[in-house]
Amino acid sequence: MKLFITVTPNARTESVAQKDEHHYTVKVNAPPTDGKANTAAIRLLAQHFNIPKSRITLLSGHTSRKKIVEII
Repeated sequence: MKLFITVTPNARTESVAQKDEHHYTVKVNAPPTDGKANTAAIRLLAQHFNIPKSRITLLSGHTSRKKIVEII
């Protein structure tokens, strides 16, 4: 399943909000440097879906706020 996420780094609180069936907004405390925001976003999505982090793959958007992730 592919998900389209928009990541907001340096947020005050961490959260996952669903916009529609395949679009999510993920707010993370981590800064957008050295992939820290990407790692935090994957961690939050794994907690939200109650799955291991290893099942989530970042397909595109490594340096962008808009990302595509795949859940295996």
